Amino acid sequence: MEQKQGIDQFKGKTRLPSFAIPKRYELHLIPDLSACTFSGTVQVSLTINESTKFLVLNALELVIQNAHFTNSQGQQYTPPDVVLDNDDEILVLVFDETLSVGGFLWIEFSGILNEHLSGLYNCTYVDGGVMKNMSVTRFEAVDARRCFPCWDEPALKATFKVTLTVPSELTALSNMPVENEKLDGVLKTVYFEESPVISTYLVAVVVGLFDYNEVATVDGVKVRLYCAVGKSDQGKLAMDIAVKSLDIFTKYFSVPYPLPKLDLVAVPEFAGGAMENYGLIIYRENELLYHDLYSTAARKQRITIVTAHEVAHHWFGNLVTMEWWTHIWLNEGFATWVSYVATDILFPEWNIWNEFLLDAADGLRMDALEKSHPIEGYLGDVTFQKSLSAYIRRYQAQNAKTEDLWNVLSEVSGVPVNLMMNTWTKKAGYPVIHVELIDSILEFKQSQFLLSGQRVVGQWIVPITFSIGSYGRQKKFLLETSHGRGDISELVQSIGDDLNSNEKKHEEDSQENLWVKVNVDQRGFYRVNYEEKLAVRLWKAIQHNCLLPTDKFGLCNMLMIYK
Repeated sequence: MEQKQGIDQFKGKTRLPSFAIPKRYELHLIPDLSACTFSGTVQVSLTINESTKFLVLNALELVIQNAHFTNSQGQQYTPPDVVLDNDDEILVLVFDETLSVGGFLWIEFSGILNEHLSGLYNCTYVDGGVMKNMSVTRFEAVDARRCFPCWDEPALKATFKVTLTVPSELTALSNMPVENEKLDGVLKTVYFEESPVISTYLVAVVVGLFDYNEVATVDGVKVRLYCAVGKSDQGKLAMDIAVKSLDIFTKYFSVPYPLPKLDLVAVPEFAGGAMENYGLIIYRENELLYHDLYSTAARKQRITIVTAHEVAHHWFGNLVTMEWWTHIWLNEGFATWVSYVATDILFPEWNIWNEFLLDAADGLRMDALEKSHPIEGYLGDVTFQKSLSAYIRRYQAQNAKTEDLWNVLSEVSGVPVNLMMNTWTKKAGYPVIHVELIDSILEFKQSQFLLSGQRVVGQWIVPITFSIGSYGRQKKFLLETSHGRGDISELVQSIGDDLNSNEKKHEEDSQENLWVKVNVDQRGFYRVNYEEKLAVRLWKAIQHNCLLPTDKFGLCNMLMIYK
């Protein structure tokens, strides 16, 4: 009864107990592609923070054959009870002795190469008209535990020394370069270099038959693209994008790419478009391969954005990782944003930021739901870039929370971003800024908009930008309360000065030119509701082609919403 109560204390918990922390994994996997099974061993170097008779880690749908713990003094302990709870996805090792000092936990296990595209799974492909198997991993968010027993939480980073025993004719890949390889008849054992500290969801292996292309960056990083035999020419676009993205992000973040190699691998069956495993990005085949004659322009753009996104994750997500899954937007939001930065540099003729507006509009629609959370903010480009660089340098090889980023942004910019973004990330809905012009004063009033139709009082710290009559006449300020005012008399006077200097203009044109566009270039994550007088002038500005395409889109999108 006492033992059962001891095990029950770990059930139904979101996170693992903290009395044992992993520092290093030695993982050996042996996939049997014919039988669709695998076996393996893992040895985990542990720090014991608190004396305990239990070791609790994650495991799911595995068979545990053996386990023992050897402390730093060489004493070995074998747990008399090994409890695998698939409901709670935990493995509880119960010892008679109290473990009080660190050491090594060794576990022997086996499992099935499943067909659910998660954990270590079986993937089929055709070679010479024959259906064959390969093994692939997909661990995000919590499926590393399906492959090997581990502390499967993003904050519990450790180094990994991976070894694979596979059929000798196949290619074996993992996060790091191959250190050594030994042949043993029809099998070979591939030893990989030890990784830097990474989260378990970023560990990856692939075993299959591939062709590949290889190039090196200016910094000497080896980039390879693996794909099905006979399709290597279709990988050249993505490989070129990856190489250039590595260079762009190294300069943008002022932090070098942390690994000696980067592999891009196309597999026929994969959940999602791609996964940013450290040093081993795995793609669904149609998200990576591009045919010069038959692929569409949209496919080229998609491959560019996806590849830049996954490469960007090696800084935002892999080097600096969210502390828990509630902060996942730190990974995805910023990887998305900087992927557009890279795409705009690589293909400026695409005007990709116009496409980004569609994503932003979707974000506004989602944030109009009562249970969603807005995630966007805006600072000047230079300050923002310096802030992100400082953030990555400060937290590299560590984990961070949302508040850590806000604090760095505040320190670098001098703007209270931490206070401002608390409402943006924690408040449902989004702000609507109501604008009215009274004489030469712009009156601003904010409220909260929800798709439910409710109109409720809401207050954010909103970065307001506006132009009057020309993009050369701009002002900006932070709207920190529910109401705000902006004196535009100087800007109005400058319009008059411009008109007086142009003999072809008439005095009566001044009022017609006095359009006011709030949220210039749609850079802020809010909507604007104009009084009728200002709205009419904006539509005239659209007719005279005075507005940027982004601002035209913003006005049309606003009209659709308020219809």
